[in-house]
Amino acid sequence: MSEQDTGPWAWKQEENHNHVMALQDRGPIAPAPGRVTFDFFGGSAFRITTPAGLTLFIDPWRNLPGGAEGQWYLHRLPTVEVDIGLSTHAHFDHDALHLLSASMLLDRIAGEFRFADVTIRGIADKHVSDFSGCLYDVGAYLEARGFTVRPPDNPRSFDNNILIIEAGGLRIMHWGDNRADPPESVWRAIGEVDVALLPVDASRHVLTYDQVDEILERTRARVCLPHHYFNRGLNRLASTLLPADEWVAARPDHVRLESASVTLHPNDIAEARGRVLHFGDHLSFTPPEQPVGIRN
Repeated sequence: MSEQDTGPWAWKQEENHNHVMALQDRGPIAPAPGRVTFDFFGGSAFRITTPAGLTLFIDPWRNLPGGAEGQWYLHRLPTVEVDIGLSTHAHFDHDALHLLSASMLLDRIAGEFRFADVTIRGIADKHVSDFSGCLYDVGAYLEARGFTVRPPDNPRSFDNNILIIEAGGLRIMHWGDNRADPPESVWRAIGEVDVALLPVDASRHVLTYDQVDEILERTRARVCLPHHYFNRGLNRLASTLLPADEWVAARPDHVRLESASVTLHPNDIAEARGRVLHFGDHLSFTPPEQPVGIRN
């Protein structure tokens, strides 16, 4: 039986939510500037740690069970123990919440959730469906196979929820795979952000370079952390993704990080505007020497 059919398996996990209880006992924690850590796990997956020590994991990935189609990863995502697991949308490279050891799961959240020193807002919109600017027209491929990917009659997997996370005096946006032209109501809900987590790769799988630049300008983002690009130690060629290096190199203010982790304080980026911090091929876990088989 495949993982997809087994259902949630939190009942098998030996960990517990004692850390959440300890944070709960502290009561409301007043928002204050502090250090927020971002750990990159490849794909669109980030672990974010707030100043109070609350951990969030966004968009864990997996391979689809079956044949070569949907086999994007050479390795299996390790089991990561976190307080809150989140997913922006129901695609296999974003939805593997069952692989986390998480005390809480917020899947495709719309509305607001507050706990400890974090506020999480989900803004419901739509996955990109106009792939005309991409190297491969995924929309045309899917529609030729009978899928209607364009709203409003799209299936669940072409919904998307943008996440806005406020912690440590930073306003953080995870775009997921959202379309580049959401309605004005969505732009108003997003507002200005300090840190933008945006999908960037040379195949323009989700956004074109111009669209990435426009989002950074419209949100007045101080910092951008690219994701959803080809990672040489993680991705299979079948993903059709390409690296983000070309776009990164063209940005006037960019830093190629030396690890898969970066810690930001509001004071660190107060003067920044559109600075790019690129993890490159670094990962926050050490893959095993041997890749997984085609089924994992």
